[in-house]
Parts: sequence; structure tokens; C-alpha cells
Amino acid sequence: MAVRRAALKAIDWAAFAERVSADQKSMFNAFKSRSDAIAAKLASLPETPPAIDWSFYRTAVANPSLVDEFEKKFKALQIPQPVDTETSRVDAQEKETDKQAADFILASKSRIVKYEEELQELRNMIPFENMTYEDLPEKFRDPTLNPEKYPYWPHKLISDV
Repeated sequence: MAVRRAALKAIDWAAFAERVSADQKSMFNAFKSRSDAIAAKLASLPETPPAIDWSFYRTAVANPSLVDEFEKKFKALQIPQPVDTETSRVDAQEKETDKQAADFILASKSRIVKYEEELQELRNMIPFENMTYEDLPEKFRDPTLNPEKYPYWPHKLISDV
């Protein structure tokens, strides 16, 4: 029971609400109110169920041997608890997701460095208004800007048309 109560306290509803889209706010609010109602009901229950007073039943029931039989069967009763098979899988998935997120962040930082270098090159470049046809292929590695292969780029001679 205490484990369940601790798990209920672990929910960060504010962080959860930040990730909910506007069109699903009503469903989120319904879910939260239902969860709060279940948590309140669970909190109102005692940690352990009250013990059965078998001596009271022995005095109140006409046949005390029935009470002894019920008590013996009740103590022998074992209710199986479901085995948790999903927590390890969820933990492994969480670790894998954390690893993927860390890899993505690392790759993003390297891309940011590369893009900042490209941006710095563009900032240090001659303005387009001052470029010549010889400067353009040097700055932009486009094969169609090769003046030796395409000597009349971007214009063609009238005789070629």
C-alpha cells in the first residue's frame, strides 16, 4: 500500500500539463480529476485491513466450530499478486531513450558548430554586389559555375540560341 502511495506522489502534474496539447486539455483534466479521486480514496483507506475479531464471532455464532473452520480457511487463503513483468522493460526503454536523447544532443551540438562556421564564412564573404564571375565559383562549389566548362554562364551567346 505504501509503495502505491509513493508512486502516486511521484506524478508531476505541472510537467505533465506542459506537454499536453491544447485540443487534449479537456481529456487531461478529466484524467487528472479521476486520478485525484482515486488517490484520495486510496489515501483514506488504512495501510492494512482491520483484523478480524474471531473471538467475537465465536460468541455471536451459534456453532463456534463453523467460526474455527472459517478462521482456518481464511488463514490458509493465499491471494496471488500479479508478477510485475513490465517495469524492467519500461526501465530499459527509458535508459535507451535517454541514451538516444543524449546522442541527439551531442550530434545537434556538432551540427550547431558546423553551421556557425558556415554562417561565419557567409558573414566574412564579399557582398554579392561586389562579386565578380570569378569570385562566385570560389565561394560556392557549384559545378555549373565553372567558367572553363561553361564560359558564358549565366548567358549564352546569341549565335548559340
